Amino acid sequence: MGVDKMFKVLKNATVIAPDNLGKKDVLVVNDTIVRIADNIPQLPFDDVEVMDLEGMYLTPGFVDQHVHITGGGGEGGFATRVPEVMLSELTRYGVTSVVGVGGTDDVTRSMPNLLAKARGLEEEGISTWIYSGAYPAMTGPRFTDNLRTDLMLIDKVIGGKVAMSDHRSSQPTTEDYAKLVAETRMGGMMSGKAGVLHIHIGLGKRMLDPIFEILENTEVPASNFTPTHLNRNPELLAQAIKLAKMGSCIDFTARMNMPMTEVIPICLAAGVDAEKITISSDGNGSMPKFNEKGEYIGLTAATTDGLLLEVQDLVKSGFELSKAICFITANPARNLKLHKKGFIKVGNHADFVVLDKDLNIVHVMAKGRIMVRDKQIIVKGTFEK
Repeated sequence: MGVDKMFKVLKNATVIAPDNLGKKDVLVVNDTIVRIADNIPQLPFDDVEVMDLEGMYLTPGFVDQHVHITGGGGEGGFATRVPEVMLSELTRYGVTSVVGVGGTDDVTRSMPNLLAKARGLEEEGISTWIYSGAYPAMTGPRFTDNLRTDLMLIDKVIGGKVAMSDHRSSQPTTEDYAKLVAETRMGGMMSGKAGVLHIHIGLGKRMLDPIFEILENTEVPASNFTPTHLNRNPELLAQAIKLAKMGSCIDFTARMNMPMTEVIPICLAAGVDAEKITISSDGNGSMPKFNEKGEYIGLTAATTDGLLLEVQDLVKSGFELSKAICFITANPARNLKLHKKGFIKVGNHADFVVLDKDLNIVHVMAKGRIMVRDKQIIVKGTFEK
């Protein structure tokens, strides 16, 4: 396996930064990109690795803004609690930055548990953040008494999490939601973070109505809302488009009901700014099934491979790679203020995914460390075999 070199020169790749820069060489020193040029000559050091990426694409590492890193589920009893995510379950699919989220279970899946898992994944090699909260609203889990203080005092907290229009939520009022987003906005302003309220949207008939009511009756801007799972059905998608045109970032879930090859062209044709569209995996989250009486009848778990699969499908449908890759790199990094992420540029972290001509992953690098080499997992989590 060997030890990573201090200096790495990635040569002859077509760099998708996400703008298509053409064929370039990229110089990495430790965890940072220090030069991008047409040709970087041989360095006069011993501690150098040269990787010839002729015929391949070099993209930013993928940013997955919705992963149940401590596991989701539990709707069918204790045996249906989804396990924690392992490091290689993320890196093998190109994910080098992840935002951990809580879910239905806020009793056995605590905030300290979520924070500890995020710190553990960071120690193992990737970059991590979390949202404070879970499906319950005003009684949801926190580190402190409110989301504002969580954002200001807990370094990894970049926003709040809550459920809306779902029978598994705590059925908060619109006023409750307004108080939560006001807390995240103020906490974000004072801490220099995104300060968003990340909202699980279910199949309830209210859909995004509480958000629109808040925007109409308060001074909170749409940019502080980042609702997700918005590709459940055409009716919800129509509301998502309306919200995005008001300034919100809208997040779609990979491999859910409506595919990205259908959803994104509809959004763009309706005038949605492409920078406001993101895709996340819902990795290790539960996908329970309920009958018409609301009774639990089964459960599966989401996987973390969806980001890559959706990009592959978008390119096959006619999107340029430089456009398709933005939804899982530049856009979430920009909207969530994840500094040094999402773009290949000097000064940013050396988070890379190397794709072959068929857009299959060949290599993955996180903060300058090679995690996947020649399609083989090189770095595994502490307890992975």
